[in-house]
Amino acid sequence: MKELHLPPLDGVVVLDLTQIYNGPYATFLMAQAGATIIKIEPPSGEHLRKRERSKGVAEPFAVLNCNKKSVVLNLRVPEARQALLKMAERADVIVENFAPGVMDRLGLGHEALRHANPRLIIASSSGYGSTGLYRDYPAMDLTVQAMSGVMSITGEHGGQPLKAGPALCDFSAGIHLYGAIVTALYERAVTGRANTVEVSMLSAVYPTLLSSLGLHQRGDRSCKRTGNRHGGLTMAPYNVYPTADGAIAILTASDKHWTDLTQALDCQAWQSDARFSTKAARIANMDALDSALSERTCALTTEALFALLMDHSIPSAPVRELDDVVNDPHLHATGMLHWEQHPQYGEILAHGSPLIFQESESPAYQPSPALGADTAEVLASMGGLSKDEIEVLTRSNVV
Repeated sequence: MKELHLPPLDGVVVLDLTQIYNGPYATFLMAQAGATIIKIEPPSGEHLRKRERSKGVAEPFAVLNCNKKSVVLNLRVPEARQALLKMAERADVIVENFAPGVMDRLGLGHEALRHANPRLIIASSSGYGSTGLYRDYPAMDLTVQAMSGVMSITGEHGGQPLKAGPALCDFSAGIHLYGAIVTALYERAVTGRANTVEVSMLSAVYPTLLSSLGLHQRGDRSCKRTGNRHGGLTMAPYNVYPTADGAIAILTASDKHWTDLTQALDCQAWQSDARFSTKAARIANMDALDSALSERTCALTTEALFALLMDHSIPSAPVRELDDVVNDPHLHATGMLHWEQHPQYGEILAHGSPLIFQESESPAYQPSPALGADTAEVLASMGGLSKDEIEVLTRSNVV
């Protein structure tokens, strides 16, 4: 049996002032890699904790804040800010995703934090960054999708722009924020220097536009919304096709894929059809190709067609509903999804980390804590406060 090591971020202590999706996902990934995450919340709790609870599959707060400790600090009060600075002395990272300038107004800006702990990695994320023309614009996933161009290339050809269904900008930024923090931890380990890092949602989502930007940069201004077709309109077939009982996504990225597809569907005549015989011809005759392919896919059930395409290694997948995905045996077998009994929310669908460290132990699941559940313990261990001092702060609504 393979000997497992401690998780890669074991021993790293993070003060987490983040909220909603962006920052909490970065610290979720750190918790799943073994870091100790101390979530600092206001007395009313962070915004995501306060959202209306939905019965059943997913409680977003519970999913993103498992394996974290909860501390309540009213940072509008000087005593709470002093307590946070005291905690910062013993932390490795502090991370926040407030609007730019908030930490400075609280007296918890770069200079104060660096004075408290010169080895502290200071990390932040916001919609548009701490500099530039858009610095002070309010930012949510929808607004950044609009500003970034994501909405302009999402939707049907000739139709109205649409937002992407997932919170694309929030989670793209969260992933990049995790990468920035871990990079800074590596730098500190090698050089001893503690860096200050930031990620903007706008910058993080921009690379996802590359398929469309390729044609745009070459002067083609017509390629915007392409429905389910390739964003750069440089592949065909590349679409979602109807089946007898649903729909299936199919694409061919090479001539071999195309040849294999014609054989799988018993449509070898397409190989000699002048409209489809070359990649350039298929792209030029996209409408005719999609129509011909749809006529063939309609004759088969999704399950039968998918099995046939897998036998021929054709890039394809059934279009599944969320209920299919949350019960997916593959995702559960790999540990990405697992049902857990939460003390507050009941049965929830918890998430694992997409980052797999095969030689390391994975932290055992710990449900997201009740608001302030760890305040006294953390203030004593990291803030050096006595029981009496903590009681005074509690009575004063500081914690």
